Amino acid sequence: MEGDEVRITSEYLEEISLSNKTDVSCDLRSARSDFCEIKDFAQIIGHSSILNYHSPCTNSFLQAHKSFKLKPHPRKHDKIALAHVKEISIEPVSFNQTPPHCTVMHIAPAIVFSTGGYTGNMFHDFTDVLIPLFITSFPFRGQVHFLVGEMQPRWIKKYRPLLEQLTQYEIINLNKVRRGLCYSHIIVGLQFHKEMSIEPKKTGNKYSMVDFAQIMRKSFGLERENITMLGIHNGNKPRLLIISRKKTRSFTNVKEVIKMATNLGYQVLVQEPNSRSKLREFARIVNSCDVLMGVHGAGLTNLVFLPANAVVIQIVPLGGLEKLSMEYFGIPALDMNLKYLQYNISIEESTLTEKYPKDHVVFKDPSSIRSKGWAALRSTYLVNQNVKLDVTRFSYTLLEALKHLHHYQ
Repeated sequence: MEGDEVRITSEYLEEISLSNKTDVSCDLRSARSDFCEIKDFAQIIGHSSILNYHSPCTNSFLQAHKSFKLKPHPRKHDKIALAHVKEISIEPVSFNQTPPHCTVMHIAPAIVFSTGGYTGNMFHDFTDVLIPLFITSFPFRGQVHFLVGEMQPRWIKKYRPLLEQLTQYEIINLNKVRRGLCYSHIIVGLQFHKEMSIEPKKTGNKYSMVDFAQIMRKSFGLERENITMLGIHNGNKPRLLIISRKKTRSFTNVKEVIKMATNLGYQVLVQEPNSRSKLREFARIVNSCDVLMGVHGAGLTNLVFLPANAVVIQIVPLGGLEKLSMEYFGIPALDMNLKYLQYNISIEESTLTEKYPKDHVVFKDPSSIRSKGWAALRSTYLVNQNVKLDVTRFSYTLLEALKHLHHYQ
């Protein structure tokens, strides 16, 4: 946009030099993400991953740190996730040094972030990138540039409807930029609050996951804002969506579950989201439903498309995963004004009983398996466990969901 650009002249550079007001603030204390904000004048050279800023000698942070490096991805201490995320080198230049090699400076700010790490897994798409990006960019109301490291065209295409709600500008592939890009305000890294969610207090109570849910519905053209729209108050049966999994943590008796739920009065749909699913179409299916249920896993991330006051039922497999499950999907659901029900399976409902005797440590002491590390936990409880729901026991959870839905009739 032309209104975003200012021609860089010698007079303009002299004015900046005389102002001596470059403001640099960084938060490197977070356990999940590093975040730096530079105001006044900064240049980034994408392919070399160098960011230069004009440095006044009065800035205490700059005096202490001079130059420093960070990876703009919210998995700060995860070496596997960050292995292919390029480091950004942030280096000061004094006002009397050679000016940046660009003729135009953008007035609208820029956010530098990476779509590397575990992106491609829907849960990580949202918890590591999309929600932190929303947190960081929302205050600018679209007047912000996105400079993306490790940019994956298919990923950008998949989430373009949302990205276009967050920025009015062309998304830039940072690793392919050969020239210097100059900005009056640049942010390196994304703000991370908690898994799959937002802490309103950290935004000054200006926005929350409710706002994120609204922008998701707007982005993907979803009709239902809440469950009272086109729902059971019109005489329609409540729609229950079962998120199916084929390889791991799958339901082994899904037909029995469908029969039981149908007898309770539900219209039941079974869907398996995968990389081939068209996101907009799947989002519309989810939005048309009143209840979403599934075993703990990335498929539950689709709760972001549900109408307000819908119900999320998370089936938690064995392994002491109750707290983790609540953190990953329970709290986000509640933060989005959804009803959340957590169903912790019994030993009899786990297919691990087909592999181990009931007095095995796998059942008696899951913490001893977890103490061996993530790989052991994942292999035992996430990769090699399926679920055979006790339809009588589980029916009470579906009845509780029905009771909640009828409250909104």
